[in-house]
Formats: sequence, structure tokens, C-alpha cells
Amino acid sequence: MTSDTDRPAAGPPSWRGVHGTGISQQLLIACAPFGPRLSATTAARAIARGLVDGGLPEPDVCPLPIAGAGAGGHDSGGELREILEALGFDARMRRARAVVVGAALLEERTLDGSVTFEIATRARQSGVPAYAVTGEDALDAFDARILDLQVILEARSSRGLASAGFKLAQLV
Repeated sequence: MTSDTDRPAAGPPSWRGVHGTGISQQLLIACAPFGPRLSATTAARAIARGLVDGGLPEPDVCPLPIAGAGAGGHDSGGELREILEALGFDARMRRARAVVVGAALLEERTLDGSVTFEIATRARQSGVPAYAVTGEDALDAFDARILDLQVILEARSSRGLASAGFKLAQLV
């Protein structure tokens, strides 16, 4: 087991968790593109703006520009795992209070290999709560439960993503 002193600091001291645990009060936003008009970066920043407007600290923004990713942020070639490794995603997620995954579409037939599936699985295995913001939620209750997503919010525009971030700030 790793002691608290072995864990890297999680951003500025004001974001460190209670009792010096190294767990941040900061959220991590991992976001795939929301289509051609909303890049991963633009979508993640919109969600972040809503979180801050809702009273939370500036989140750790982790856009995931998966080349050739479909509407659900689907990665058929293993590129996503390489990107997550290069970004130090797992360490960033373990330091975060929660992770927010953003993807244009959530549906059962495209979950395998999707950004949402990969991030939600890693979060569940690490004991980090996961939330989702999506352009369209086509999951049934069973699939949402399997992913262990605390809340799924729908948003299709930059303004809608900011509003979803604001709502999340009230729930987290």
C-alpha cells in the first residue's frame, strides 16, 4: 500500500483533500469530441466553465482527441489506452475527487472500446466516482448500472455542456 507521503501533490495546496491525503477537491474531466463542431477540448472547457460557475475549483481538463473516433468516442485500434498512458490519466484520476466523462453518444452497441467504457471501468476499479455528460443517452438502466455512472446528463451544445457542468457542481 502506498502511503500518503508517496503520492504526488494534487495541484495547489488549496485543492488538496482533507487531512493531507493528497486527494484533490478538483474534478477530472475526460472528454471525447462531441462531433465536428465540438472538439474534445471545446467540450471539456465548456463543462469546466459550468463546474467553476457552480462553485467548484478549476477542474483538471483532459481532452481526448481520438482520431477517427465515432459519435461515442469509440476507439477500435487501442489508441485510447496509449493516449491515457501518455497523459498520466490513471494517476490524475486517483488524485481527483471524481471523474466526469464526456462523449457525444452513450449506447450499448458502441460501449465496448468507447471512451466512456474505458474511463468508467478505470474509475470503478480505482474507487473514484464517475459522472457522464453526453449528447445522447441511449443506455438502458442495466447498462448505466454496469458502468457505475452516478449521473448521466445530456447536452448537445457548448451552452448545454456548461449548464450540465453547473448541474454537476451541485451534485458532486
